[in-house]
Amino acid sequence: MVHELRKRGASRAKSAEPLSLAEAGRVFSDIGAAPAVVLAVSGGPDSTALLYLAARWRERRKAGPKLVAVTIDHGLRKEAAAEARQVARLARQLGVPHRTLRWAGAKPKTGLQEKARAVRYALLTQAAHKAGATHVLTAHTLDDQAETVLMRLLRGSGPGGLAGMARATPLNGLTLARPFLEIPKARLLATLRKAKIAFASDPSNRDPRFTRVRMRSLAPALAEEGLDAKRLALLARRLRRAEAALEVAVNAAAGLASGAWAEGGRVEMDARHFAGLPAEVALRFLGRAVTILGHEGPVELAKLEALLASMGEKSAVRGRFRRTLAGAMVTLTAERLTVEPAPARRNALTTPRPAGNRGAKRR
Repeated sequence: MVHELRKRGASRAKSAEPLSLAEAGRVFSDIGAAPAVVLAVSGGPDSTALLYLAARWRERRKAGPKLVAVTIDHGLRKEAAAEARQVARLARQLGVPHRTLRWAGAKPKTGLQEKARAVRYALLTQAAHKAGATHVLTAHTLDDQAETVLMRLLRGSGPGGLAGMARATPLNGLTLARPFLEIPKARLLATLRKAKIAFASDPSNRDPRFTRVRMRSLAPALAEEGLDAKRLALLARRLRRAEAALEVAVNAAAGLASGAWAEGGRVEMDARHFAGLPAEVALRFLGRAVTILGHEGPVELAKLEALLASMGEKSAVRGRFRRTLAGAMVTLTAERLTVEPAPARRNALTTPRPAGNRGAKRR
């Protein structure tokens, strides 16, 4: 027991060591050949460390991508303008060009965080294209990954959601990179303390109204039970491996289907082939077909699961099973499965009545 406690203490002490320039070289190795990259810098500790370490890394290499720091002012807090100016001063000291972009216009009364996130990435994308950048870098840390996995676990996400954030993902023709995804936040704080660099503190990060903040408050108790950020991130990595294998299986299943995998197309599969697919592969095959061929966007996992369960019931395959979901029509007969766009819904208020019924009395 004492040995285990000593190991935990040593691990925590190591996690609070500043990030060295050699380590920075490793975390930024993916962007070494990029012509230019945009650094998303809000002024908080994580993104301030991103700006500082990226600038020091490039300075040490005497080569590498052009760095452009971008701060998004959402216009939601009066302190945001001053924080953007603080980032601009630090960027100037580090020799990094800086831009502040503002979210203009009215703000929604509901779903504010989701909309703000969408606007943030849209503005970062615009800045990246203007700068000739191929990458947008954010400062998501190991702690952010752990919180993301916990939040998705609470929502009942499947393996894809529990795989958490990837180190690199596509973003509107660019690459969204998260170089600190395996770095604990404590190490970034230690780096800033050693360099004597100030940073801003967003009060919303302590507001218990937000789910992420409440998850953060649970972290110490979970860590005492062994479920710390590293364990949660390990779970995400393992599920990401499983995700990659599942996608290969779904691609193979899609190869058994005939038809056009495009908007307005129609896909068919032999009913025996579909029945022989593992449940998770069948679920994902359906999800892909409904998302591509339907006209209402991605389908919710729970609704997709309910559809597959209904298709599996013996009563569902007596003759023909048909159901619409997310703008797609799914038909299963004894011979084949068909997924195609659903017919447009008729509006009873605007659709004219047949001529022969116009004189009919109401009953």
